[in-house]
Amino acid sequence: MVLIDPGSGLMKASRVPLPQAPMRPRRGQQDDFLDSLTTGSWRCLRKNWAAGPCRLIASWSSIFGRSYPQGRSLRSPAIQGFGMRSTIALRSAVFVLSASFLLSSPARATAEELLKARLAQNLGPISGLAIVATAKGIFAKQGLDISVSNFTSGKQCLDTVLGGGADIATTAEAPVTAAAMAQQPIAFVAGMEYSDLKTMTAASARIKTKADLRGKRIAFTAGTGSEVYTSVLLKAAGLTAKDVTLVNLRPQEMLPAMAAGSIDAFDTWEPHVANARKVLGEAAIPLETKGLYSETFNIVVMQSYLAANPAIVSKFLASLIEAEGWLKAHPDEAIEVIAAATGMKRDELASIWPDYVYHVRLDDRILTTLKTHAAWRLETGNHPPGASMPDFSKVLVTGPLKALDPARVTLAANP
Repeated sequence: MVLIDPGSGLMKASRVPLPQAPMRPRRGQQDDFLDSLTTGSWRCLRKNWAAGPCRLIASWSSIFGRSYPQGRSLRSPAIQGFGMRSTIALRSAVFVLSASFLLSSPARATAEELLKARLAQNLGPISGLAIVATAKGIFAKQGLDISVSNFTSGKQCLDTVLGGGADIATTAEAPVTAAAMAQQPIAFVAGMEYSDLKTMTAASARIKTKADLRGKRIAFTAGTGSEVYTSVLLKAAGLTAKDVTLVNLRPQEMLPAMAAGSIDAFDTWEPHVANARKVLGEAAIPLETKGLYSETFNIVVMQSYLAANPAIVSKFLASLIEAEGWLKAHPDEAIEVIAAATGMKRDELASIWPDYVYHVRLDDRILTTLKTHAAWRLETGNHPPGASMPDFSKVLVTGPLKALDPARVTLAANP
């Protein structure tokens, strides 16, 4: 049966429950014949209902084309009048049932064939493509049933995948290099976004320039891009870690710490900087650091998961590519969708929307960022014992994305 959805105005197929065989009428010999015909027909239809449309249609043909005892058939003069009306009704019922079966079968098959996967997602605009793919039903359209667990950092996401609690992680380059140096068998299958990290300062700290950070208490998040950004920021200011007091905090802890006067500045990603402006108002002043350090945000799985589930990874990347197209074609709606998912106000996200560059790809910018980050780890000693520069040709896996769109894989350098 075809129904109209009042919300979307779209036609939907619905399988009609098969009616019970009609009551036996007792109106004479002619009706007894029709009754036996009808009852037998219903038995035939019910028997062939689950066998598929071909068997169902075949049963329909056998009902209306066969001969019956005493030389009578549906075309016999003996069953004109009331009998003909019953025949028309029966034919109509069979047609509706056949059409219902044909229309409902694909929907049922699609539901049964959805591939399940678990996504560990950093709940912020940096995961915008994954958020859109979920909200707009793109994952389901691609044949995926994605269960999402939200976290506040990419490190938590990748740690969850490494621990077996999720299949796919949205994460930045810092956790990736840490895992690679620890010889974890990860597969970096695509980048999906990059944006600048930022520094928010307390107005009371009177930090006007990078050099004014000397002697200040600066919050960062260890093991993430925030830590690398902080190192790059201090170097740009002509300072070292000994010239400041570094405080390791999670992103969501930074605003309360600044409000309480426990820190003078913090280094992190959006929406935490925007949240500080909203809550603290003129008591919070951003430090100009644009272009100093861009963090990539990426899709990472385990090598073993990719080998066992290539279809899921391919469909996941295809979903992100479709979400990218939708996001760029509908920026206003995309802002609303992502703001609602991350708990931001629409105007707040709109004000920083240009900061986010959404693009599913594997390019030299990603490789350069990974190598720079790994070099920083080796230089600072922030790595597992005995670690060396990772062989990123074993970390970056180009096959799945290249199969979908070769133009999105532009690695010119040797990983």
